[in-house]
Formats: sequence, structure tokens, C-alpha cells
Amino acid sequence: MSKPTFKAKPMQVQVPASSANLGPGFDAFGLALAMHDRYVAQVLDDSILDIDVTGEGADEVPRNDKNLLVKAMYKGFDFLGGRPKGLAIRALNVNPHGRGLGSSASAIIGGLVLARALVLNGEDHMSDIQLLSLATDMEGHPDNVSASLFGGATISWFEVEKHKSSAHCIHLNVDPRIQAMAYIPSKALATSKARKMLPETIPFADAVRNTTNAAVMSHALTTRPDLLFVATEDFLHQSYRAEAMPESFALVQKLRGAGVAAFISGAGPTVLALHTADQREVEELKLAGGKAFEATPLEIASRGAVLL
Repeated sequence: MSKPTFKAKPMQVQVPASSANLGPGFDAFGLALAMHDRYVAQVLDDSILDIDVTGEGADEVPRNDKNLLVKAMYKGFDFLGGRPKGLAIRALNVNPHGRGLGSSASAIIGGLVLARALVLNGEDHMSDIQLLSLATDMEGHPDNVSASLFGGATISWFEVEKHKSSAHCIHLNVDPRIQAMAYIPSKALATSKARKMLPETIPFADAVRNTTNAAVMSHALTTRPDLLFVATEDFLHQSYRAEAMPESFALVQKLRGAGVAAFISGAGPTVLALHTADQREVEELKLAGGKAFEATPLEIASRGAVLL
């Protein structure tokens, strides 16, 4: 396509946090959570990259082209035919970094949505599915980015055609009775470290049980929240990562021992519990994490990335 025409006015996007896996749905299930990062970007006529970041991780986020939001914007602009001379970017981060709540996915989706919005008729040249594939190229797996883009719950997968893989997803409307409680520890854990702890093979019986529970999950999330406890039981990855986050794994076991549908959120170390509890029970759930975790009640975000 020809070189794009850029819009002069700034664009702002709000992107939800996300939880991946939800227990057995490794690299497949995603769930959008109502904890939103906000990003604003404006095209500049001069060759300047003006970045300001506030909120979570502000002291650690680079203010140059190594910034993940900027990388995503450049990837989007390249797809649309070319980059602008300069950019002014403001980021308000609410999602804690390195905790398994999809902070990198939020930045990637936010950057791609902003790039598309800053190009005249950008949506005519970049569909949501194309945007998802670009995001998956950057993230490495489609679960978090799907949830942050579309909201609600998502089931994602790859299709390979002519030796090229592309990401796809199904969007699920989550039963409005379902809420979440995030138990967020103070220490971060790199996803790359957590992935290195996974085994090459697992017992066949575990694979069968995991597949069954993942199948039940789609019904539990949409119409049968009474099945959430069964649906969130994992035999594929959590126990193999326990050594890297012993307190988180112990909390999962404690909550599940009490009948709560709890699991490691993404690569951890945040623990997420899905429930239909009343306010009194929610207050009790808050106390379950003790002093090692910040218990944060969260709604399920029915909408994904939204331009404001």
C-alpha cells in the first residue's frame, strides 16, 4: 500500500489486563480483567520520540524505541505502509509488570490499536484478526493479547498454511455472575524463566484430565459457573513451576482446598480466583492471601481495547 496519511489529533486507548491459561487452558484461554492501562499518542512533524510514563513500572520502562508500546506502534505503522517522523506518547500504567496479568500484552495491543487509529482509514487496512496476528508475533502466544483486544474470555489457537502460522480466537461472553480476586505478590517473575521449568513430556493420564477440564471451561465461563472449580484444575504446568513461586502455589492449594476456583495467573506469580461470592464472602476471600499478597477484587472486562 502507499505511504499512509497520519491524523494530526492525539488518540487515546484503554486496554484491560488479562489472565492466561485459567488453569488447564495453557496458551489457549484468556480472560480480560477490569484493570486498565491508558496510552495516548500523537504524530509529530519533527523527528522526536517524546515519551512519558507514570504509574506501575514507571521507573523501569525505557523512554526510547526499546519501549514495548513504541515497538508495537512501529510494527503497526510498518504494516500500514510507513512510520511518522515523530511521536509523543503518554502512558498511565495500572497493571503491575511481571506478575502474570498481561502487562506486555496490554502494551502491545495498545500500541497496535494506536498505530491503526493514527492512520487515516487505518481500520480498512488492518482488521482485528490481522492486528491479533501482529500482536501474537510480538508476544509469542495469543492468549493474553486476544483477551486484551476483544475482552471477555477468549480461546486462541494457531493455524498453519503454506508453512506460515496465523493466530485465531473465539470470543466468549462471560456469565455476569462471575467475578475475580487477584492475589498480587510484591515480587515479579519473568515469563521466560517460568517457561523454562516446563517438562518436555507429561503423563498421558494428566493430558486426558487436562483436556477434559479445558473443554468444561467454556461452559463454566459462559453458563455454568458452578463448574468453575472443576474446570480450573490443571495437570499440565502449574506444579512444574511451583519451585519458582512457592508462596503462590501454596495459596492455590489453600484456596482450592477450601473449594475456591483458584489458579496461577499466566506465568505467575499472581494467583487468580474466579467466584460468584456475595460481598461478605468477598471480604473473607480478601483475607485468604495474608500479608504476602495484595488481594484485589476485579470485575471481568466485557470489552477489550477501546479508543477514548
